[in-house]
Amino acid sequence: MEKIYSKLNSVGISNLVMGIVTIAVGVGAGVLMIVNGARLLKSKKDILF
Repeated sequence: MEKIYSKLNSVGISNLVMGIVTIAVGVGAGVLMIVNGARLLKSKKDILF
């Protein structure tokens, strides 16, 4: 019975870690997209057609 509890504990910890990593990657990608979009909007006046 204790093996099941230890297995559930390790699975729960790994799920928590994967969730935190996923959130961190998502926030980082969002920040990069906002920064790059702002740079594009700033340089919009330099585009000639």
